[in-house]
This record gives sequence, structure tokens and C-alpha cells, in this order.
Amino acid sequence: MLLSCHSRTISKFCVTSRLRGCFRASTSNHPRKDLARKPNWSLISDNGSLSLRKLRPRGSEVVRKCNVEIISLGRLGRVNEARKLFDEMAHRDDVSYNSMITVYLKNNDLSSAELLFKAMPERNTVAESAMIDGYVKAGRLDDARDVFDSMTEKNEFSWTSLISGYFKSGKVEEGRRIFDQIPVKNVVSWTTTVLGYARNGFLNEARKFFDLMPEKNIIAWTVMIKSYLEHDHFFEAAKLFHEMPQRNMYSWNIMISGCLSSNRVNEAIQLFDSMPQRSSISWTIMVSGLARNKMIDSARKYFDQMPNKDIAAWNAMIAAYLMKGLMDEAHELFILMPEKNIVTWNTLIDGYTRTCDEGSALKYFVLMLRSGFRPDKATMTSVVISSNGMLELMQAHAQVIHLGFEQDTSLTNALINMYSKSGDLRAAWLAFEQLKLKDAVSWTSMIVAYSNHGHGYHALQAFACMLRSGATPDAITFLGLLSACSHTGLVNKGRRLFDSMRDAYNLKAKAEHYACLVDIVGRAGLLNEAIDIVVKMPPSERDGVVLGALLGACKLRGDAKTANSIGEKLLELDPSSSGGYALLANAYAAEGKWDEFAQVKKKMRERSVKRRPGYSLIEVRGKNHVFVVGDRSHPQIEEIYGLLLQNLQPLMREMVYTQENPLLLE
Repeated sequence: MLLSCHSRTISKFCVTSRLRGCFRASTSNHPRKDLARKPNWSLISDNGSLSLRKLRPRGSEVVRKCNVEIISLGRLGRVNEARKLFDEMAHRDDVSYNSMITVYLKNNDLSSAELLFKAMPERNTVAESAMIDGYVKAGRLDDARDVFDSMTEKNEFSWTSLISGYFKSGKVEEGRRIFDQIPVKNVVSWTTTVLGYARNGFLNEARKFFDLMPEKNIIAWTVMIKSYLEHDHFFEAAKLFHEMPQRNMYSWNIMISGCLSSNRVNEAIQLFDSMPQRSSISWTIMVSGLARNKMIDSARKYFDQMPNKDIAAWNAMIAAYLMKGLMDEAHELFILMPEKNIVTWNTLIDGYTRTCDEGSALKYFVLMLRSGFRPDKATMTSVVISSNGMLELMQAHAQVIHLGFEQDTSLTNALINMYSKSGDLRAAWLAFEQLKLKDAVSWTSMIVAYSNHGHGYHALQAFACMLRSGATPDAITFLGLLSACSHTGLVNKGRRLFDSMRDAYNLKAKAEHYACLVDIVGRAGLLNEAIDIVVKMPPSERDGVVLGALLGACKLRGDAKTANSIGEKLLELDPSSSGGYALLANAYAAEGKWDEFAQVKKKMRERSVKRRPGYSLIEVRGKNHVFVVGDRSHPQIEEIYGLLLQNLQPLMREMVYTQENPLLLE
């Protein structure tokens, strides 16, 4: 009995001592060296707790099998299982560490790969090259360079990875410097440098290196051809293509796609017909390319001839019909498709949205949900844009939140625009405020929303916040700002903003910007300055919008003579537009020149120009009610007019709008 107790005490002491020893080993500077004294056990960390696990027996064959299994598990994405197997190995060689590091990098876990790399008993070229590639892909060039400089033996993979990293980050000179240091250059390093120069727009340097290559492979030829096509140097690309000693499927497809993108349809057809063999990608390139060139019948002919139609080809043909507005043909193909994917549904929904058929867009969205497809960000963007009325928009917004897309910047930008168009500036501001990553489009959307609703000062405050955030304004931003200055009568501010477009942001003013500036000074009664702006602006931008703004300024000032000459010029530019006639007629009417007024009306009749009637729209219980000027066809029109005359009209007369009492959003 005493012996038994004594034995249990000794066993407990041994286990405790072993645990303490392992713990000290795990916190020492050389954990692998200390654990090597206990070859049959390993200290395992599991959810923050330490435990001992018996290691698998030694043996080179066992190690090899474990290494293979680690790689296999990594390919399946089972990283934790791969690491567990690695930890349980009785013996690990260089391949074991290389395999586990590779698994981490392939599964985008750079931090774990970095920790294991630093814990290696002895580094090797394979692990170092893998880490350089991992650092480069993560944009950590300094760390990649540190590993590269510490390598005792550099291989071609480490050289080319670092060169590629410098070129991708725009550090062309450093990439070239590394290339020059390579003791023995092969076709891979040459091709990497050619590609690096081409991607950064240095086509002459890329061609120089291409011509100097002692051995050119198909990749190098294709890189140069693709680069020429991307920079609109079609003839150079075609010349290289015909000089190629060998071509593969990818080079044929690149050249055919380039022809179609350059509107050289006949050359694309000739190349396609002369291809030794075609893949489904080749056929799809032809179908989509012909469709982009508005040759729908030819696109359909090639589509029908395809031996094996993949989903991409079906989607391309449906998109072509939708682009042309042929909704019935697109719908017919959609029904005939043997298999659909998320792109198919998005293409159809977006097509109906673009043709302003909001009802069909939402109908197919519901069908998509019933078919078991989960909407993505592109789906919801189309659904938000197609929402007709506040109720549908709110439902779409709720779906966005349900799917977890509320922090997607482009989708939220669409919500801001649609809430603004629907008249709910408060909801637009809330969507904007809850967005964590606001880009220039987000700020611009909010600025335009404020401006369109007459809150000019809020628009200018938003612009100040935009600049503090580091976002860069674009031409649309300034259009919203100039419009805001027009609404609020800020003449000097409008002038400064207009000048800053060119001076501070190198933006070219378009006709819309000039029209806003003319409107700003015209509303302030500065007619001579408005005329001076129009006279000095580039003639190419002097369109009907600008002249319409100037005509409006003349009307405010009562300058009938100038209004007459501007109005006649405006009618010459756009004789079918009713806006110019209306402005000119109103200007004559304001001066009491009824003969001239009658002449304008006569011209409208002779040219069959009809004014588009104004209308208002209101949503009640999910249903839209449209009221056109002079139209009394609504079934409740008598009740509406009665309510308007008895109750609302007196209240509207009493209401006084002040700048201090707009719809405040703070």
C-alpha cells in the first residue's frame, strides 16, 4: 500500500516536472532545441491552454507522408488540421516547415507564416523565397527586401518576386536596379521586367527590353501585344502578333479581343476564322465583342454556332439584347438558359433598371430570391436604383442591412442618391452618416443632395468636411457646389470655387459649370459679367444650357434686346427644345412685347414643338399618384381640390421660409 502510494506520488511528480520543463522550453529563446530533449512529447497550445501530446514516431517515410498530407490539407483550406499534424510530428525536416509556411501563404495567413518562418531552426532558400513572395503580395516590400538581402543563396524565384513587387508598386527604377544585379538572367526575369515596364506605361522601355531578350517565350510576346492594345497602339500589336513564331490560345484571344475593342470587326472575324482551334472563351469574346459594337444579329449568329455554350456566352448575349433595349429577346434567352448564375440574374435586373422598367426589375429580384440565389452587392445596387417610391426604397434598404452590405460604400452612395430623389433628405443623411468609409462619391452625393433640396449652406459645410477628410473633389462635386451658391446667392464664393477647379484641382470646366456660374452672377443682376463669361468661354462648351442660363439672366434684368439675340441663337442650337422658346416668350411677355411673344408661339406651332407638361407625384400607401398640369382625370380630384382650397391654400400663404428654418439635419 505504501509502495503503491509512493509510486503514484513519484508519477505525479514526474508529470508535473515534465510539464514545468516544457513550459520553460516554450518560453526560452530556443524552444526547438529544448523540446528536442523530449522527443516523444510536444507542448500544444489549444484555445489558450497548454497541454502535452504524444508525438508520432520518427522515420523519413513518415515525415514524407506527413509533409504531403499537410500540403493536401492546405489545398482544401483545412489550415488548422494541417497545423495540428505539423505540431504532432515527431521529427520535422526543412520540407515540413516549407510545406506549413506555404499552406499559410496560400490561405492568405501571412502573420502565421511569418511567425513560423521566424521560429525555424534554420532557414532555407525555399522558405525565404516563399516569404518574399508573400510579403510582396501584401505590399510589404521593405520586409521582402530584408529577407532577400539576408539570403545566402538567391534563386530565380526570389529575384523575380522582388522585381515584380517593385514594378507593381510603381518603383520602376528599383525594379530595374534589382534586374541589373541578377548574375544569370533567364527568360522569366526578362519577361517580368518587360511586363513591369508595360504595366507602368513605359512602352518604349518595355519594347527595348523585349528586343534585347536572348530568348523570347510566348508569354513575353503576348505581354507586349496586350500592352500595345491597352494603350491603343493597334498596328504595333498586330505587327508583333503576325511576327510571333508560335501562338497559343491566349495570344489569339487577346488579339481578337483587341480588334473588337478597336472597332475592327472584320479583322476580328478573319482572325477568328483562321484560328487553329477555338475554346469557349474564344466564342464568348466574339459574341460579347460584336454585341459591344452594336452588331446584335452577328453576335446571335456566332452564339447559335457555338458548339458548347457556357454560362458566360449566355450572359453576354442577354446583356447584348438588354443594351439594345430588346427586352423580349433577352427574356426569351433567359428562359431557355439551361443553367443560371448570379451574374445572369444581375444582368437581367440591371437591364430592366436601365430601361426604367422598375416593376420588372423588382419582379425578377423576387424570382431570384425564390430560386435560392443570395443577392450580392451588384444585385442590391440595381434593386435600390429601381425602387419606385419610398416604401420600395425602404424595403430595399432593409434587405441591404439584412445581407450585411450596409457598410459597402458604392451601395450606400446609391441609397443616398435615391433617398434624395425621393425627397427624404433626412434618410439620405442618416445613410451617409452611418457609412464608415466615405469616398469622394459619398461626399459628392451628399453635397448634390443638399444642393438639389435648396440647402446651399449645408452643401458648403459638407464640402469643408470633405476636404478635411482627405477626399478629392471631382467635376460633379463642383457642379453641386456651384448650384448651391446659385441657390444661396453667394456670388464671390461661386467665383472662387469656379476658379479653384482649374487652379487647385486641375479640372476642366464643362458647359454645366459655366451655366451655373452664369446663373450665379445673372441672379445677382450682374448681366454684363454673365455676358463676358459666355464670350470668353471655349466655344466648344457654349451650348444651349449656357445660353439658356444667360437668357434667364437677361429676363431677370429686363434686357429684351439681348434676350432676343440670345434666344434666337439658342433656338438655332436646339430648335426642338421647348425650354428656349419658353424663356424667350416669357422675356418678351415681361416687357409687354406681345407681338414678339406671338411670333415665338407661332414658331413653336410651325416646328411642332410642344412643351412637356409639369407634373407632381405623391406616394400614398405604396401607390404612386401622378398629377399633370391641367389634368382632372384622378378619381378623387374633387375631394383633392376641395381640401386644397379650404385648408391647405390658406396655410401655405401664411408659411414663411427663412434660411434659419430649413430642414435641419444636425
